[in-house]
Amino acid sequence: MHIGVIFPQNEIGTDPGVIREYAQAVEDLGYTHILATDHILGASTANRPDWPHHWTSGDVFHEPFVLFGFLAAITHRIGLMTGVIVLPQRKTALVAKQAAEVDVLSGGRLRLGVGVGWNPVEFEGMGEDFHNRGIRSVEQVEVLRALWTQPVVTFHGRWHHISEAGINPLPVQRPIPIWYGGSAEATLRRVGQLGDGWYPLQSAGGEVRAMIERIHGYAREVGRDPSAIGIETLFPVSELPEHKWTDFIQAWDELGATHLTVNTLGAGLTSPHGHIELLGRVRDVLGL
Repeated sequence: MHIGVIFPQNEIGTDPGVIREYAQAVEDLGYTHILATDHILGASTANRPDWPHHWTSGDVFHEPFVLFGFLAAITHRIGLMTGVIVLPQRKTALVAKQAAEVDVLSGGRLRLGVGVGWNPVEFEGMGEDFHNRGIRSVEQVEVLRALWTQPVVTFHGRWHHISEAGINPLPVQRPIPIWYGGSAEATLRRVGQLGDGWYPLQSAGGEVRAMIERIHGYAREVGRDPSAIGIETLFPVSELPEHKWTDFIQAWDELGATHLTVNTLGAGLTSPHGHIELLGRVRDVLGL
């Protein structure tokens, strides 16, 4: 199992030196990847007293592609994973270009986790339709893969029109792996039929086992090998006592998880060094 870490976006601050120290320490500790989350706009709650979501304009989110360009230059081996890019609020060709550039600069270390998002405020600000975001993302993935694998693309779909054009440079990985986040049935179908991997947020158990079985069924429907689809879970160390850490990982291993991301957010840590120290403890307990 590949074990990585979630970038502590709203607890690490904005000092480039601190971010460099954190990323290099994570790599030196032996973790396999850094996962960064994505929000472009945060909604202010000043005039939204009933705002139902956790994240707001007061939370820091580093832009993943720019962040990964920086991390690519200061690390050597560690993988870079978006968890997840809100794909339908972004222009597809620009995502293809940005992801390809990160892949080139990192020597082929990018995995692109994508999702459809939940925040209509962001979609409004980005000038994109919130209501058709799911079905539109299917065509986006088709366009991404075409742009990553062909020097010149002609594509005419429902939302995308490209006439004999392409990105240059192409990525090292052709195509870049695409992982889906989410648990809606439409998402499970996309994972099985289109995805290289799945990023669930559920706990290990019967519910997620049933979801995996449905993903595998959707894969077989289109002639895909279900075993080729990766599974990545989030490991919330602050929510589990240390003596249950190995039980958590074993439960996901039995479900076929290929990747695990250690989440140190929300653990009451007061500095980036606190995150590094906790990750060192996790490494020692898990025997990385």
